Amino acid sequence: MEKIAIWGAASGLGAAMAEYYYRQGFEVIAIAREPTNNSNLAKWGIATISCDATDQQQVINTVQALPKGTINISSMGSFNAEVPVDYIGHRHVIDALEQSKNARFLLITSLGCGDSWQYLSERSKRGFGAAVREKSLAESWLHTSGLDFTILRPGGLKDGDATGLGELSQGTEVHGLITRTEVARLSHELLNSKTSIGQVYQCVDPSLSY
Repeated sequence: MEKIAIWGAASGLGAAMAEYYYRQGFEVIAIAREPTNNSNLAKWGIATISCDATDQQQVINTVQALPKGTINISSMGSFNAEVPVDYIGHRHVIDALEQSKNARFLLITSLGCGDSWQYLSERSKRGFGAAVREKSLAESWLHTSGLDFTILRPGGLKDGDATGLGELSQGTEVHGLITRTEVARLSHELLNSKTSIGQVYQCVDPSLSY
């Protein structure tokens, strides 16, 4: 059984990731500051690790506890936190993974990160631009790491089932929505493709409207 660690599994996209991979038959390890905030983890018997990713030693201990060959996915994020996890947390995770036997890492950020900043509206830049910039720093740190990484930038996130209609693209301007479970499905598609290593993708679902 393949093992997959989901960083940020207590809520939001991370919780959807944990559920998706659990239902796909993976051995899921859910990592979060407060895993008990996601009651489904205990209900499904998913192993959990409590870790504050802004604390480097906690991250090192967590990565050392992961079985060899564990795939890692992170969608960690914070909004208006005193110490945002978006950059420093991912930097700690990336650094620790580089010292481990687990090199496959999929980082989920958002549209507007990196070279897609130019396509973010001024209103969005004012509203959550700081978080996007933090995530962009995490992307840059990952690009210069030795990990087998893939970066996925989803559009606006919604609750709902996977539609099977989400679209992956690269290097073009896109805007739109996508369900969290559809992002999880697309992440699985990317993990199954060796050609996705070292690549950056964006995803939206054209069947959804605002």
